[in-house]
Amino acid sequence: MAELQHVLCVEDEPDIRTVAQIALETVGGLRTSFCPSGVEALETARSCRPDLIVLDVMMPGLDGPGALKQLRSDPQTREIPVVFMTAKVQPNEVDELKSLGALDVVAKPFDPMKLAQQLREIWARRS
Repeated sequence: MAELQHVLCVEDEPDIRTVAQIALETVGGLRTSFCPSGVEALETARSCRPDLIVLDVMMPGLDGPGALKQLRSDPQTREIPVVFMTAKVQPNEVDELKSLGALDVVAKPFDPMKLAQQLREIWARRS
């Protein structure tokens, strides 16, 4: 099984993008791409072909679930695994997000020292 190397992080909050970048690149040693919206995620995922997409649930315009639906309908992006990131992590909310086709859900606020490892563990269980 291939190792997780490249993560596309879709997050509308600049501060959270910055912390995620440090957490994934500096702490986690991963290659990253970032974009601030669900609409941009569709194009970025096609062009950069990440191993994994981390998708914020609540964003203006196209939200995370809407972006996932569009990613799944595109032959170029339908196989890319997605992990949602959200502050809403009640069990029923997590189950709902997973039922949309996400591998898992990462809680916000996340621990910057553990985020990359958390994503690697999710990645490793994906099959």
